[in-house]
Amino acid sequence: MVSVLLIGMGKFGRELGERLLGMGDEVMIVDKDEDTINALAARYTNALIMNCMVMDNLRSLDIPSYDVCVVAIGDDFQASLEIASNLKDLGAKRVVSKASTEIQRKFLMRAGADEVIYPDRDVAEKLAVTLNSANVVNFIELDAEHAIFEIETPKKWLKKRVIDINPRVKFGMNILTVKKGNNVIATVDGNYVFEEGDLIVVFGNTEAILRFTNKK
Repeated sequence: MVSVLLIGMGKFGRELGERLLGMGDEVMIVDKDEDTINALAARYTNALIMNCMVMDNLRSLDIPSYDVCVVAIGDDFQASLEIASNLKDLGAKRVVSKASTEIQRKFLMRAGADEVIYPDRDVAEKLAVTLNSANVVNFIELDAEHAIFEIETPKKWLKKRVIDINPRVKFGMNILTVKKGNNVIATVDGNYVFEEGDLIVVFGNTEAILRFTNKK
């Protein structure tokens, strides 16, 4: 469980807040719009109507007491930039800010944000991959060249052992684990035999794995 200060309760802020609540986290929500806070307050332990552009308002929140502060403002980049900077000045342990462009990311990082996320870009990227690559269920980009993919087991692999397929050498991918329904096989050795319904979690070069899974 972590304590989170969530500033900005637009669409992204609401979705994030719901997920955090579902994980049992302590969430303080803040927005300058009275109607927004009034509609959400009942679901949260703490909710405030506040203009976080005002330094004294932020100071009253005891910023160092939170494990993470999330600036989820999407329609006012200047506000997002100033709030991120002020949060760090007030001793925030970790500041995560939302951005729409690479330029915004650079400014936010310079202002003191510890992490910058691109919700719209990330969703679009995942959709593009799943639309163009057969059998890809999900993927996580680690850097410009590497990613973790969750893929359906190719039919040609069924009833065969990992050592016989040799995916690391032939396809440039390392098998991290196998998911069988709600169960996860923590250790997959060379004698593991792939079965119908297996989902394989693999790591490797993004382009190599995309070539392997590409529908064309």
